[in-house]
Amino acid sequence: MAKYDYDLFTIGAGSGGVRASRVAASHGAKVAVAEEYRVGGTCVIRGCVPKKLLVYGAHFAEDLKDAKRFGWDVPDRCDFSWATLRDNVFEEVDRINSVYRETLTNHGAEIIDERAEVVGPHEVKLASGKTVTAKYILIATGATPHVPQCPGHELGITSNEAFHLDDVPKRILIAGAGYIANEFAGIFNEFGSTVTLINRTDVILRNYDHQIRDRLLQISMMKGIDFKFHAEFRGIEKTKNGCLSVSMTGHEDVEVDCVMFATGRVPNTGRLGLDKAGVTVDDKGAVVVDDWSKTDVDSIYAIGDVTNRMQLTPIAIREGQAFADTVFNDDPHQVDYENVPAAVFSHPPIAGVGMTESKAKETLGSVKVYTSDFRPMKNVLANRNERGLYKMICDGENGKIVGLHMIGPEAPEILQAAAVAVKAGLTKQAFDDTVALHPSMAEELVLMK
Repeated sequence: MAKYDYDLFTIGAGSGGVRASRVAASHGAKVAVAEEYRVGGTCVIRGCVPKKLLVYGAHFAEDLKDAKRFGWDVPDRCDFSWATLRDNVFEEVDRINSVYRETLTNHGAEIIDERAEVVGPHEVKLASGKTVTAKYILIATGATPHVPQCPGHELGITSNEAFHLDDVPKRILIAGAGYIANEFAGIFNEFGSTVTLINRTDVILRNYDHQIRDRLLQISMMKGIDFKFHAEFRGIEKTKNGCLSVSMTGHEDVEVDCVMFATGRVPNTGRLGLDKAGVTVDDKGAVVVDDWSKTDVDSIYAIGDVTNRMQLTPIAIREGQAFADTVFNDDPHQVDYENVPAAVFSHPPIAGVGMTESKAKETLGSVKVYTSDFRPMKNVLANRNERGLYKMICDGENGKIVGLHMIGPEAPEILQAAAVAVKAGLTKQAFDDTVALHPSMAEELVLMK
């Protein structure tokens, strides 16, 4: 008889957990996946997928205005239905959720629709009270929004709830300066909200190149988003008229209809029982793992945002793939975290890969920087005074490209291909030798001076 009920028991059916479970099952393992909410995790259910659909919907506000300059008879006022967009987004989320479930079951993995917690190195207890055993346990529970603990914080929402609003808030205050804050600031601004963004410092998107993030700040302010820096919550109160009065340091009180916290995400390890199995978590609650995603308990692994290594969906997927191949297919390999491309789907979007200019100067010393600061052709005809900026950072000794950063229409789509060149270690000369594809925005990549 088998020593364990399962070869692998995965807790959490997000992108990483689904990939690891599917691949392990395809390698012949007996797999179970426990998920207390819906299969797909943050990205599919309440994160990048529905958010990107809102970004598409929001961008029509600018596209409709620009259309007049291209000869289209568009009325000055176009009605927008938040409920229609919201419900259609939910419909797409439902579809993807079903696809994820089918993917797991078609590969032989069992889905258990209830909460699970670890009670030992090989034991998992389900919410129903049943205890099962597994040779390996994989923690893939992701992360959850951080909420600042100020008086009245319960009156605010996070990105989780933003998708379920009854209507677009007339006035919204967003706390934070990372990608979630800037993306939702752009979305609600395009939908007609008066948007105020507050941050504890005066820097947005601190991990991105300073010229790129400064350009986004400039354009966002031009679009009407109000930034209040060096501001921390004192408290939130509900007024007699049903609005929210927000008091903060360094600025006067603000009255809004909605407060949204976008102040980072924390690993989702609460009530998982990891201490019972001897699994170590750090001071932020992240599961501590080695380069193979293994905890200090040989039978327990962890991947994705719950480890707080790099909170990106494609990274969680790669970690899940590497874990399954290593443990269940005798094909040991690790995830390479160098030159990982990332994007912010703001208005306009930004994207980057590799070192920023400041990081390169700090690391390499000798650095050459090339830029292209241009007004996209579409913006010119539309009379939209909004410029794109592409930036290439090279090692001053050998011309190797160590960083590529951009802001402008379709920047993430363009960067994905260019990131291959950075990952491959190509030089600026390789770009110079490539004929421009004209007329396009992407041609600026091979024309930078």
